Amino acid sequence: MPTDYDITIDDLSGKRAVVTGASDGIGLGIATRLAGAGAEVVMPLRNPVKGEAAVATIRARYPHARLSLEELDLSSLASVAALGEKLCAEGTPIHMLVNNAGVMTPPDRQTTADGFELQFGTNHLGHVALTGRLLPLLKAGRARVTSQTSVAARSGAINWNDLNWAHTYDGMAAYRQSKIALGLFGLELSRRSAAAGWGITSNISHPGVAPTSLLAARPEVGRAKDTTSVRLIRRLSARGLIVGTVDSAKLPALMAATSAESGAFYGPQWPGHVGGPPGEQKLWKPLRDNANASRLWTVSQELTGVTFACATP
Repeated sequence: MPTDYDITIDDLSGKRAVVTGASDGIGLGIATRLAGAGAEVVMPLRNPVKGEAAVATIRARYPHARLSLEELDLSSLASVAALGEKLCAEGTPIHMLVNNAGVMTPPDRQTTADGFELQFGTNHLGHVALTGRLLPLLKAGRARVTSQTSVAARSGAINWNDLNWAHTYDGMAAYRQSKIALGLFGLELSRRSAAAGWGITSNISHPGVAPTSLLAARPEVGRAKDTTSVRLIRRLSARGLIVGTVDSAKLPALMAATSAESGAFYGPQWPGHVGGPPGEQKLWKPLRDNANASRLWTVSQELTGVTFACATP
């Protein structure tokens, strides 16, 4: 049987958190715990029906949870801009941003509304644009920003010659790139914030391996049925072997978002970092390349059209 792990979260009353991908799985778990600790949780989602179901799930556990649903499609820079404009117009400081949402290995190459390869555009560029659009509110709240990478980022590289995989598409290689990129962004944001005095704490986390919907049937990305991988992960998780559960997989991001130092990296602590209790770990090799991080910082702003205030680490 799987082992239950947990962490202690201090009272978050008076804090505002934004969690992407909060409609199910790990994101829903993160939003639930933050709301249970007293935070007001903003849940930007693409599917309003799933959003209402998620709200009902959280309120069944915490009837007085402060929740708000917002429309967001991370694969559309116009949608990201609309949400940023709305939240900035409200003017309420943001104290936590968890860049958690993601898409994984469409069978065939797909593109975002702006023509980017779907995984790079959604997992990385969408979150870069969102963080940039919310930067004034993040500064005002002296926010903690946690960007969710993946065990896939242990290997692979940024395909600088073809960031959008237009010439030769490899779904897993493109997924690795998107998660390496988001991890490098989170670490570079930490350095830029320190250099410019933004007051933002930025760190990264990964959930290990758990039976989420990432590899399950997802018709919207062209996957008609569950993958063999997710069926195996479910069996192992149910027996408490090697991998984690959805409940344990949310804990590294929660630890990072509520208590970790800037620039830290959190994940499960069993061998291989695919399951187990959460804790700090060493950066994987692809995440240690500061030159790539700086280059990606510039390129990502050019591609999204969202400019962060100038800061040199």
